[in-house]
Amino acid sequence: MKHPADWMTGKGADNAVVLTSRIRLARNLANVPFPGWAKKGQRQEVLEELLPCVEALDCMKDGFSKPLESLSSVQKQVMVERHLISREHAARGEGSAVVIERRQSISVMINEEDHLRMQSIRPGLDLTAAYETLSEFDDEVAGAVEYAFDPALGYLTTCPTNLGTGMRASSMLHLPALVISDQIGQVLQAVNKIGLAVRGIFGEGTESLGNLFQISNQSTLGESEATILRRLERVIAQVAKHERNAREKLLEDDPDMVCDKIGRGYGVLKHAWIIDSKEALNHLSLLRLGGDLGFLPGETVALCDELLMEIQPAHLQVHNGSKLSPEERDAIRAEIIRSRLQTLQPPDIRFIKKTGGEDDTSPDLGIA
Repeated sequence: MKHPADWMTGKGADNAVVLTSRIRLARNLANVPFPGWAKKGQRQEVLEELLPCVEALDCMKDGFSKPLESLSSVQKQVMVERHLISREHAARGEGSAVVIERRQSISVMINEEDHLRMQSIRPGLDLTAAYETLSEFDDEVAGAVEYAFDPALGYLTTCPTNLGTGMRASSMLHLPALVISDQIGQVLQAVNKIGLAVRGIFGEGTESLGNLFQISNQSTLGESEATILRRLERVIAQVAKHERNAREKLLEDDPDMVCDKIGRGYGVLKHAWIIDSKEALNHLSLLRLGGDLGFLPGETVALCDELLMEIQPAHLQVHNGSKLSPEERDAIRAEIIRSRLQTLQPPDIRFIKKTGGEDDTSPDLGIA
């Protein structure tokens, strides 16, 4: 956890708009009560069977593996902020565990809502590659244990909405231009109408801070994984195209407004001495937009991506080495941002570049 994950620093397809692609598979053992129905001793037996099995896989060697009751609340919160475990898993203790690959690209929750919740994360738009990696991992686990599987229904899961493939595929998108131009509601409504879900930065029930949105499949039954992934990738590519077109239109119609927003974001982050998470994320979103549009050096995008994680509450406490009050976190957050932006020159409108406008073969969401 001392180092950023590979997907936090790597470059992927369409990285200016699509930050990450993630696949999660839910699996349960056959002939054993699911976690919500299992007694304490049964949960412990499942853990003792699954933990050595997962730890023994080649890709998990030199990785991180701990029972949850051995971790502090801050350590668990850092994993939530890095999207390595869920908030629900962080709330669990005895009988649950987490195993994380050394590069933090694969992580496994044992005895969360299901016996196994496995996930793979990659930078940019790369859902198919993320699935292939996790499918290979899943096959290795399946070689060591027997999954609960029905020939007609597929993989059996605690929640009926995961029944079938047990797969949730999602991408995290940065959509500031659609928000600024008030098109975001129309786009997200269109996405919902075709059976996909839109969530905030930390998943279900969270708000969309920093103009970041997660788009994922809702259906897991009656379609193959390949079919779900193809449809999701086409829709995400089209949403990204709308974002690029919105950026271009904003520059054509009101470049002064765009310059003003990016300049204000730069000014606040460069000179603030106290800043909370919400304000910081929203200004970093504008700075990231400025980097992509050419107002700021291209490396600004990667810098913002690192800061998006570093300024989260638990990361700040790990950085400081002690528990911090909200007021102390706001001050240290501002200090870290000022330090990281120390050499970043002010936005320069002479280097504006236009984005988007290219044709592609994505399906039409029905948005003008």
